[in-house]
Amino acid sequence: MLRRIHHAAIICSDYAASRRFYVETLGLSVLAENYRAARQSYKLDLRLPDGSQVELFSFPAAPPRPSRPEAQGLRHLAFEVDDVAQAKQWLEARGVEVEPIRVDEYTGRRYTFFADPDGLPLELYEAAPASAA
Repeated sequence: MLRRIHHAAIICSDYAASRRFYVETLGLSVLAENYRAARQSYKLDLRLPDGSQVELFSFPAAPPRPSRPEAQGLRHLAFEVDDVAQAKQWLEARGVEVEPIRVDEYTGRRYTFFADPDGLPLELYEAAPASAA
């Protein structure tokens, strides 16, 4: 019945800063951008190369999300990359603070974490080698 994840929805505190981060820093493509006057809210639909999407919302006075220590709910959003070290360097060159690279003890794949402007944990997870896919 379920085929794949279509999108992840994120509520931000500063729409302009988050829009810049996801579009300019991470390079996601804008599919649609709408201001919903009745809700005083923006909804920005962003697309990754595989067709999956991130929806970015702004709401007035949205409460902050507890993040650390680990809170119940969505833990993080992970993006697959071909080379974690290269992606880490690319983000750091754009002023994004990125944690040291770690290795998943179960899969042997490399990964690291960084955060969006609201501190939402984001992960870079290295794709399986072509022969292992």
